[in-house]
Amino acid sequence: MKIIGIAASLHAGSFINRLLDAAGGELPDGVGFEVWQGLGEIPPCVPGPVPRTARELIALVAAGDAVLLTAPEHSLLPPELTYALDWMAAGQGLSGRHVAVMSASARACGAMWAQAELYKQLQGAGAVVSGAELVISPACPHFDENGRLTAPELRAQVRAVVGRLCPAKVMEPAKVMEPVKVMEPAKVCEPAKVMEPAKVLEPAMVMEPALSLRSAPVLEPALSV
Repeated sequence: MKIIGIAASLHAGSFINRLLDAAGGELPDGVGFEVWQGLGEIPPCVPGPVPRTARELIALVAAGDAVLLTAPEHSLLPPELTYALDWMAAGQGLSGRHVAVMSASARACGAMWAQAELYKQLQGAGAVVSGAELVISPACPHFDENGRLTAPELRAQVRAVVGRLCPAKVMEPAKVMEPVKVMEPAKVCEPAKVMEPAKVLEPAMVMEPALSLRSAPVLEPALSV
């Protein structure tokens, strides 16, 4: 994925140019970022041949997937930004393109007016304008010596804005799938042992009745002589 950055200022060291550069450092891995530098050379959009700067802008936006704009620090849009938007609209470069806007202003109302006008032009060109917006006061020091944002909460807000331009699969790290545990086969229960039938006790032997003793014979008396 690639995001194209456009700052609504002709001054290279302006706050919104620095803010745009810092926003590029808050993008997730795998997302490219390129800032268009031709705002000071873009001519008004008139019928006829398309000038080189306008062709380069249209081709750059067409090669990207989304656009990140920084609105000016005052309530009026610079005419050069209007020219750029007109050329992109004429070339259908913003039709269906997702766009997010960040602003820097000492007064919140000034940034709101500039954003409202910018939203109107973007929507007229067919862009899908992100609902996220960020207004930062340039009065406070927000950058370190490397041009990165210093306040963690501000960095989180910038990431939230650019997050609207990135699909969820890019913003969230891929989850490492845990290996599927191989289920151990269920142990086969051994069949219950069949109980042997109880042995039938043999009937007790019937004792035969004891033999009765025969009575002794009675001797007859001896005959007298």
